[in-house]
Amino acid sequence: MDAKGYSAGRAELRELRDGIKPLEQKLAKLRAVRDKKIAELGGYEKAKADHLATSAGLSVIDVVALVPRLAPETPVSGPVSAPSTDSATEDHVGTRGAAQQVEEPVGVPAPDLSALPPEVEASGEADAEEPGPAGSEETAETPPPSPAPTAAAEPSPVLGGETRELPSIPEGVEGDRWFRAERNLLSQRPNFTQAVRQMAFLDASTGVMVWRGGQVRLELGRASVAEILTAVYATVPVSVERIYITAGDPWHQGADRHEFLRDAVAAWLNGPLPEGWSVESSRGKDRLAGHLVHPRNPVGRWQRGDQHTEIRNVAEWFDPEGADPQVVWLAFVELWKVLREQWSDVVLMGSPSQTGRDLWSRTIPAKAGARWADGYPVMSQEIRGLLHATAGQGRTELISPPRLPATVPGWFEWDRTFAYAKHCWMSGVGVPRRLTAAAFSALSEKEQNNALYAPSHWQVRVTVPDGWDHVGLLPAAAPGERAWHYPHEAGRTFTTWAGGAEVNLALRNPIQPWRIEILDGLVWEKGDPLKEWSTKLKDAWAHLQRWSTAHADEGMRLAYRLASRAVRAILLYGIGTFAQRPKITTGSLELGTGGEVPEIPDGAQLTGITETHVTWQRHAGFARDPYAHPEWAAGVWSAARAALLSTNQSVILERDGRTGKVKVGKGVPAGALHLPAGSILAFRTDAIYSTQRPDWPYSGQPGDYLLKGAMPWEQNTPTNDQEFFDLQGLGRQALEAEGP
Repeated sequence: MDAKGYSAGRAELRELRDGIKPLEQKLAKLRAVRDKKIAELGGYEKAKADHLATSAGLSVIDVVALVPRLAPETPVSGPVSAPSTDSATEDHVGTRGAAQQVEEPVGVPAPDLSALPPEVEASGEADAEEPGPAGSEETAETPPPSPAPTAAAEPSPVLGGETRELPSIPEGVEGDRWFRAERNLLSQRPNFTQAVRQMAFLDASTGVMVWRGGQVRLELGRASVAEILTAVYATVPVSVERIYITAGDPWHQGADRHEFLRDAVAAWLNGPLPEGWSVESSRGKDRLAGHLVHPRNPVGRWQRGDQHTEIRNVAEWFDPEGADPQVVWLAFVELWKVLREQWSDVVLMGSPSQTGRDLWSRTIPAKAGARWADGYPVMSQEIRGLLHATAGQGRTELISPPRLPATVPGWFEWDRTFAYAKHCWMSGVGVPRRLTAAAFSALSEKEQNNALYAPSHWQVRVTVPDGWDHVGLLPAAAPGERAWHYPHEAGRTFTTWAGGAEVNLALRNPIQPWRIEILDGLVWEKGDPLKEWSTKLKDAWAHLQRWSTAHADEGMRLAYRLASRAVRAILLYGIGTFAQRPKITTGSLELGTGGEVPEIPDGAQLTGITETHVTWQRHAGFARDPYAHPEWAAGVWSAARAALLSTNQSVILERDGRTGKVKVGKGVPAGALHLPAGSILAFRTDAIYSTQRPDWPYSGQPGDYLLKGAMPWEQNTPTNDQEFFDLQGLGRQALEAEGP
């Protein structure tokens, strides 16, 4: 982006600001009317908070804040949800019960791992040299109700004194009941092949469409749903059931008329339909019904008699980089071909997450007598809920003044290549065993070491050592749902949950071991449920990567590059589906003729309002999903966060000139802790941003750090996300300008 584009963008922002302001005022008036009506109905002697909450689309605690007399006389036992951030609730915090003082749990110091031989890398990888490789779209990052804590762990303090308390496992028999498998719920190899859905690829801005039968240019008008369905099915057969939009984002065409992008998407999805068409209501067991209202990657589903179709954004799979529909179609063809070499029954499904889960299920052992041939058990809902509440995903942290000076000597972006693929070689399987502080203390030192090296998840009390001046190592809860920060101040003590890979790293990091006290833990049997799946995907990715540079045709090189990114998305989002977060259903309803807000479904919350529609969402909780394995997702994420701090950059030992396959070994240590203190600017999932440019070799293997941006001159230290993203873009442009 140049200065002219930046100025034009600011002008657009001002227009959006002026358009949003009256809508916010209208929404505020509606909320005031709603609150007044709740207070009025709350005066009825038989009124109940839960009934009013359902009717209003609010939580019970929000209703109690408006009508304090409806609060329960005694604290409600059982799961508790995260505190609401609504301002109305903040004004009535006194209606909640006073905090009870409890005795702090006793911890057991973890053994010193720094002197042991490195059986396992801090990132959770094997040291032995290996041959190199040749969320369910309805889920959301919303935590379930947290299990009720027992003896309260010490809150994780943050600036300003706010905290978000993490749950604990109950003591005694109640906690023991958590350690079980769900009855009659196993991950088993499917005995059927997925049905093939034919696809078309449409540029909604130019009207160019490509499908198996060729290429045409359609007249789409304003690219409404009705116009797209009419134009497409006047050209292609009804056997085409999936339309991918490659450019144009037609669902955003009315964004200037809506307060939120989600409202614009809902209005587009629910627009008028051609005669005979309706929103899809039911399909076979391997299909989904209804729309997914997502601000950038929505999914619309419609039917006409026995005909079914979806409209989706190809950006679910990869950024098309401006490629025309023909190249995008070729990318999907090459993707299918390379996966067909690994899975004879591969079918590309609607999204990479669905495809990833289906391909993984076809690697489950099937040979009679093989370990887990009967299927992988799904843990209890309590353990899954604990992992959802205490196991975060990628590390996102911006380090700004006063921790850093106002200016820094440079900006360098280091991004790990296909990072998650390197952390799938070992995972926990079966029902975990619990190791309380007392049980951990009773183990021999060797058994303690083995437990800390096993797939595990620990509740720990952490003390940052005196003299520590680098970044934080372990996540701690911060205010907000699923928010985390990384305490780093020397001498600070906090209590948190962390994966085994991160605890291991904290105990034997290359600078100074941290003090870790074990309070509680879950330890799984070692297994490799993801190894075959990830190895096949790595082989497919490496093949596509090679051809993305070796093919003589420029269009095919781009197609191979896009296909390789689709493989990355299959693994990345496939891992996310194991987390099986509570599902959120979304929808929209038309306002009454006089602007009256319609009755929304029971248990739903109002999320937006326009001149014509309201949008809502409802938390559906956990489903009985046979593929729910948050322990696998949590283990991969923990190992990836640890590798941001310390790992080994691989080096090629041997390359097969015919196939291109390589054998790799350890190279040099890499990661944030191998850079000087005070040089780290930010973390973003798989990337480090630093003021330094170390000489880390790059072999192109999964997990290797690749330099993606470089500005070796003085920069203003970013203080917010916008400044960060501006520097990120400028750094990538500057490195590209350097040339090879």
